[in-house]
Formats: sequence, structure tokens, C-alpha cells
Amino acid sequence: MRRTIDWDGDAVTIIDQTALPGDYRVLRLRTVDELIDAIRRLAVRGAPALGAAGALGVVLAAREGGDVRAAAERVAKARPTAVNLSWGVARALEKLDEGTEAVLAEALEILDEDERLNRTASAHAAEIVLAVCDRRPLRLLTHCNAGHLATVAWGSALGVVWHLHDRGLVESVLVNETRPLLQGARLTAWELAQAGVPYRVQPDGAAAAAMARGLVDCVLVGADRIAANGDVANKIGSYGLAIAAHHHNVPFVVVAPSSTVDTSIPTGADIAIEERAPDEIRTFSGTAITPADADVFNPAFDVTPAELITAVVTEDGRYLPTPGPPRA
Repeated sequence: MRRTIDWDGDAVTIIDQTALPGDYRVLRLRTVDELIDAIRRLAVRGAPALGAAGALGVVLAAREGGDVRAAAERVAKARPTAVNLSWGVARALEKLDEGTEAVLAEALEILDEDERLNRTASAHAAEIVLAVCDRRPLRLLTHCNAGHLATVAWGSALGVVWHLHDRGLVESVLVNETRPLLQGARLTAWELAQAGVPYRVQPDGAAAAAMARGLVDCVLVGADRIAANGDVANKIGSYGLAIAAHHHNVPFVVVAPSSTVDTSIPTGADIAIEERAPDEIRTFSGTAITPADADVFNPAFDVTPAELITAVVTEDGRYLPTPGPPRA
């Protein structure tokens, strides 16, 4: 599979994640405005992929001319929760005084680095999963999409599945559909099918029942921001999943590159949570499913407290959190 996000010498190229699984198409983004639009409408998504998008956004801004830093700031603020986006922007901006080619070289290094780091992080996580799970082969459960499509290549949490599957250690993967935008049903299921990994899609609300019936050996998720104390912001529904896993003694493992760790934020209470458009809830495939004037609560993410997490794993191995203030 080609990279989720890349540079073709003249434009940013992305796999359009809003079209999958029905249509596999690649978009070429030539301007900062086109990139910001792609980020906001989730044509490119996933924390590590957004880090690459942030860096490439600075490349586009430098090539366009004008106030590069102001344009880069617009890219950094396109989505507030995933720290990787602003991290990628900041890292590319460090090279701005050296010229556009230096900015491009840094962005391309971020792309190459992302695949290496996620392969390493998921390899570490695979060993941790094997250490905490007795049963073989494993029945894994995942939420949202933390695979190839959420990164430049390979994947974070779903990268663990690739490592274990290559060793014949995966029986099947339960895929939460991940309402309201169905990243699990549309994207994770598509990736698993492409890789030949057995899977089943389930409603998000079935996850606790699956654990109660003994169908889950381990939960694997990615992250959009990790606070210094180990609290994790991830796709909405992850917190409830962690509570169910804790109740049923099922390991809950988070996998992400170290760029997702934000040590400037003491705890998850300080993470800004993006709220998305009401029509994501009011409609389904263009059809109204609620009264037209229904009020909506549509947070894109929630925060899972560190005490519910078995391990947060980066390319450096287990993340060792900095204790934060007592919880209220």
C-alpha cells in the first residue's frame, strides 16, 4: 500500500479516507487551504499522519510565500486535540530560516521517521501483549483506526496486529464500528481485509458484552494526545471501553509514537477536546435520523485515566508517566 500521506515533488498526496472502503482515491493538495480542508473533513486523519500533514503544510506555506508563520499557525489549529499536528508544524518551522528546501527536507525526514518509529513502537507493544495474555492465538479488540491509514505507513495499535499476525498469533480481531463516522467499520476493517487478518465488525455498544462472554484477550488502541501523567486522549468511546476492560480484567494497551506525548500537559483534564458538527449525529449517509432541531453532544475524543491503562507504549518502550496532582 502506498503511503497515507506523501510529497510528489509538487503537492501533498493523501489517500482520501472519506471515500473508503467503496472508493480508493488519491488527492493532490497544492495549497494550504486545500490541506486544511482535508484535515478538517478527515480526508487525512490519525495523529501520526497529522504530524506529517503539519510539516508538509509548512512546505506548502513556504512555497506559496507571504506570511509563512501565520499560514503554518492556521494548519496547526485545524484540529485541536492531536498534538502531533502542531508538533509537525513546529518542527518544520525550525528550518524556515534555512529556506524552503530545508523545510521540505525536514518534512520528508518526519515521513520516513514515522514509519520507523511506529514499527518499533508496535513491536514493543506486541511483546507486552504476549507477556500479559496467556491465550494463543489471540482475540484482539480495537477501536477507531490506528493502522496504516492513521500514520504515514504501517500503523500504531494496528501495527501490533501486523507483528502478531506475521507470527501466527492472531485468531481474530473484533472491530468496533466507531460511531458516528465509522472509522472502524470503514477503515480498520478494510485494512484487516487487505492484510488477510480474520476480523468481525461489531457495534460499539457490543464491546462490553464481548468481554463478558470471554471473547477478548486484549484491547489495542492508538492515541491523539498523551498527558505527562499517562492519561490518554483517543477517539470517543475509548474511555468506556477502558472501563469495561478494567471490569473484566482484559488488558488495555495504548500504542503511539513519542511525538504524541505532550509533557507540557500535566493530566488529561488539560487536553482540549474537539467537538464536531451536529450533522454528524443528526444524519447517516445523508439521511436524517433525528428530528431536525435535535440538540447534539458530539465530542470527537475522550480521555482515559492512566489507572485504567495496562501500558502506554512508544518506540522507547513503556512510557513512564510523571505523577500529576490528585484527581478531584
